[in-house]
Amino acid sequence: MKHALALRHGSPLLQAIEHHSWALLRWHLLIVAGTLLLGLLVGTALERGFSASSWRGALRAALGHGVALPLVSLLALQLSRHASWALLHAEILQLMLAVLGVWLLTRVAARAAQRSLRDPDLARWLTWGVRLFAGIGLLLYLSGALPLIKEALDAVSVHIGRQRLTAWTLLRGVTSVAVTLVLALWVSSLIESRLLASPLDINLRLVVSRLVRAGVFTVALLTALQMVGIDLTVLSVFGGALGVGLGLGLQRIAANYVSGFVILLERSVRVGDNVRLESFQGRIQDIKTRYTVVRSAGGTESIVPNEMLISNRIENLSYTDPNVWLSTTVSVAYDTDLDQVLGLLVGATAAVPRVLAQPGPSAVLSNFGADGLEITVGFWIADPENGTLGVRGAVNLALWRALRDAGIEIPFPQRVLHWAAGAEPAAEVSHLASGA
Repeated sequence: MKHALALRHGSPLLQAIEHHSWALLRWHLLIVAGTLLLGLLVGTALERGFSASSWRGALRAALGHGVALPLVSLLALQLSRHASWALLHAEILQLMLAVLGVWLLTRVAARAAQRSLRDPDLARWLTWGVRLFAGIGLLLYLSGALPLIKEALDAVSVHIGRQRLTAWTLLRGVTSVAVTLVLALWVSSLIESRLLASPLDINLRLVVSRLVRAGVFTVALLTALQMVGIDLTVLSVFGGALGVGLGLGLQRIAANYVSGFVILLERSVRVGDNVRLESFQGRIQDIKTRYTVVRSAGGTESIVPNEMLISNRIENLSYTDPNVWLSTTVSVAYDTDLDQVLGLLVGATAAVPRVLAQPGPSAVLSNFGADGLEITVGFWIADPENGTLGVRGAVNLALWRALRDAGIEIPFPQRVLHWAAGAEPAAEVSHLASGA
């Protein structure tokens, strides 16, 4: 009974309703409605300009997941409270600031999770967790139970040296760190998306986005620790220990991180380049701070530590020119008109869709084979990331059809047997020679 009375008399929401007349409450609620309407209009206009294709879609996006609606409403309500002394001390407006703040936090958490997490299920669960935690905290605050919970948590404490650490301090610290990290994740994702969409070089965009994300998270973490009351000078000890650890046990990992920034800055390899590393060849899909993802034409993805790209020899097939030269070999009989065959093979190769016209294909007599004249046909393609087996097969098929239509024979292996004068071949040899 005492707790129920304490909750009733300590509830900010009930006190705001009981201590004000209905006329004054209606005036305050009209101010809240006006700020919400302003936030809705601004949020719809922003969604219409950036993402939605119609006003109806923009309105639906602003109501469903837009950040501008609670943000503009929060700022408008805060400015409206400073219009007069009475509004500044209006309890219902102060409560609406808390409600709008929680609403903004849940929207920001949802957008940050969608932008930063690749797994949609994980992003959805994280969003629901933030909404549940924030909603419970808001209900405890509006009902007046939060001071009772704070008092109970303050009673649970532990002494670390001269500092007294309570359960409430720990909970407040975890909440502050979580909120600041969510805000940092959202801000860094916004900046990174704008940088990656800019016309700058891809490697420069990646470097700047990595540095921006690291800087935003560092500032957010230091701010959260300062809000909790942790002395930042204590971190110098951990910084020295971290330096020793990097020098001893983490030197390979640190080398990979440093190599990643070196690769991005000097642009020896870039996203989209076709490279050959030892026996693996593929296209660079992404350059992370620790490793690089290389995808072969067959779909196999290789995770290559960045240190290997710095210390080992790499063949960059598209460093200065993205075009790649391929070749195939075909044999014709020795009595064939080579001038006719070379022109025929060049024309057939040029008709294949993926073969470039400039530089065009070529055909040369490359070897005098045991069974015929070997002709090497070379050609260029501009999209090796789509695979080379398909275009090589298409060229071979085009060469075979051109030689068949022209009546030119592709010789098969032949062997001529000679016997000494007066010597009779064995029965098995005579049988094979006769073709029986």
